[in-house]
Amino acid sequence: MLLNVKELTKVYGQFCADCLLLTGVEQNTTICPRCKSVIAINRVNFSLKGNEVLGIVGESGSGKSTLLQLIYQDIKANSGQIIYNGLSTTQDTGFDLLDCTTTERSFLRNIEMSMIYQSPTLGLNYLFSAGGNVAEKIIGSGERRYKVIRERVIRLLKRLELPDSRVDDYPDAFSGGQQQRIQIAKALSSSPKLLLLDEPTTGLDLSVQAKLLDLIRELQQEMSFAMIVVSHDLGVINHLTDVTMVMKHGSLVEYGLTDQILEDPQHPYTQLLVSSIL
Repeated sequence: MLLNVKELTKVYGQFCADCLLLTGVEQNTTICPRCKSVIAINRVNFSLKGNEVLGIVGESGSGKSTLLQLIYQDIKANSGQIIYNGLSTTQDTGFDLLDCTTTERSFLRNIEMSMIYQSPTLGLNYLFSAGGNVAEKIIGSGERRYKVIRERVIRLLKRLELPDSRVDDYPDAFSGGQQQRIQIAKALSSSPKLLLLDEPTTGLDLSVQAKLLDLIRELQQEMSFAMIVVSHDLGVINHLTDVTMVMKHGSLVEYGLTDQILEDPQHPYTQLLVSSIL
């Protein structure tokens, strides 16, 4: 397994002894009635194989984006484990991301994994050019030769269907869809083993969405990295993923092959989600 998540929990607030028992999908709330803490993630377990594409779906507030941020270490978990097996030196025993140092965290985010945010403003530095954004990630992965960096930047931007004549233009000179392409180029520039995508096509025109989804899937197959895709859109999940987990109130309610989840959902909440798009 590339990733193995065990009993992962994230709480905002006091976190009393009853928080996890009094919240979740069965209690139909994320707010603890005793201490009023918000249980964003409630003892979630799942695993991800190398090259596998996992979808996470659920309504707003279900915890799906929080889960992605915990894996990428944008925020810290209260308890649980996130065992990562991508490092060549830790393939036998794995590496708990919750125990990593600042240096290890930087290495993981610069080389081993990348995040594509819903809004390009979170993933791009608007003080850098398009090429500078991609180069920043390449430099962070250890490359220092200018010619090599420049060639890789241009190659990636071309692959994302952005002309090399615009490599020195700044992000705000591009459309929303083009900014997402720059963010994808930046994310892939270090050849990560794991790519995290948080609502990657939200806010884009339908025609742009379709092209971007096709491109992401094509690149994943070419470069053989694993992906975790967060979306409220089951069409996106169906298009991109192999397996799917459904979340509600911070809890995992259903987990299985995407085809099975969409064609024969077992949990009432999943049935409601699927029926809403039919």
